[in-house]
Amino acid sequence: MTRPAAPLAAASDELVEICRRKSVELLLTNLSPQGILAATPGARAESRGYAAIFGRDAAVCAIGMALSGDARLAREAATGLLTLAGHQAENGQIPKFVDVRGQEADFWYLGCIDATLWWLIALDFLDRRDPAGALRQRLAPGVAKAIQWLQAQEHQRFFLLQQNEASDWADIMPRSGFVLYTNALWYCVKQRYGLARSEQTRANFNQLFHPFSADLAEYRRARLLAHYAKRNAKNRGLYLSFVNFSFYGEEGDVFGNLLALLCGLADGEAARRTLRALDRAGVAQAWPVRVVCEPIPAGSSLWRAYMSRHRQNLEWQYHNGGIWPFVGGFWVAALVRAGARDRAYAELARLAGANALDGWAFNEWLHGRTLAPGGMRGQSWNAAAFLIALDAVRTGGADFAPPPR
Repeated sequence: MTRPAAPLAAASDELVEICRRKSVELLLTNLSPQGILAATPGARAESRGYAAIFGRDAAVCAIGMALSGDARLAREAATGLLTLAGHQAENGQIPKFVDVRGQEADFWYLGCIDATLWWLIALDFLDRRDPAGALRQRLAPGVAKAIQWLQAQEHQRFFLLQQNEASDWADIMPRSGFVLYTNALWYCVKQRYGLARSEQTRANFNQLFHPFSADLAEYRRARLLAHYAKRNAKNRGLYLSFVNFSFYGEEGDVFGNLLALLCGLADGEAARRTLRALDRAGVAQAWPVRVVCEPIPAGSSLWRAYMSRHRQNLEWQYHNGGIWPFVGGFWVAALVRAGARDRAYAELARLAGANALDGWAFNEWLHGRTLAPGGMRGQSWNAAAFLIALDAVRTGGADFAPPPR
């Protein structure tokens, strides 16, 4: 892999190395006896519920911690996953978060679907890196229940998961029905655990979320679901963020599209098409990376009253157009996966710059236009995603999880 010309190369290398050290330090700071906390403990973090073990955060952090090169982080990577397992619901669902002070599990208003997916992915990742830990064997009953819970939400002709709105990581966004982000993770779980119908999941994923380039399935429901999007959607380079009965999302879910590449759902021309569309939208022009291409405005039919709660999800903010450095890590990894390794390194240095803002604050998100920091400081998954991205650039292995057995 080539490097930028000196002195730019030296400056980039130094910034990347500082961010690596700062990322390890932040994760060590945020460790608790129950596992990695979502953010650095403090009065504000505790009042907002960030001093807890979050399912999706702990899973992403487990992967980054295992790749960190720090012995203590590697040793503690599974701790948060075990805490989540201890609070697994009887039906198999992994909680959105566990309040470690009150030992109370929270499953969100409409049910948090992606915590279970990420938990399974992280378990498998750690198990493959350290087979002696036998995580999947030790947690086999919980793994079986988690998979059964997910399968109960799988459509029996599309073999895609169905969900309510506001029930994944973008938990005040109106995505519902078949959701891009969730089903990219579902395909990953199917591959990692050898579950049935994974090829049907992959085919239907591409048919429904990108109906413009696919022949529609013979099943009449597929024709109905894709009818509206195929006729009216504007940005045809990206996968739709969700597809419901007669409406769909075309705001451009950056994370979902990146996961489609990383999980092996988009390859070849589909991967190139997706990255070209994200580039045209300028999602990484300021800092890596803005999480939607076009925010949902208040006058849209997709606007929901809850999006203005705490004035949080207004245009260019939070999930609705904010810049999330943690997703920037997956942007870098996707570039590596697509063969753009030199560019990925340059984006890795820019990602380090985003984490360095405000005195290495590792801010949760930045405003998509003004670039003002928002959310909580000291975000653990910012650090973990940076370490995942760094490993991808160094090794050329852009998957955030190993290939299936």
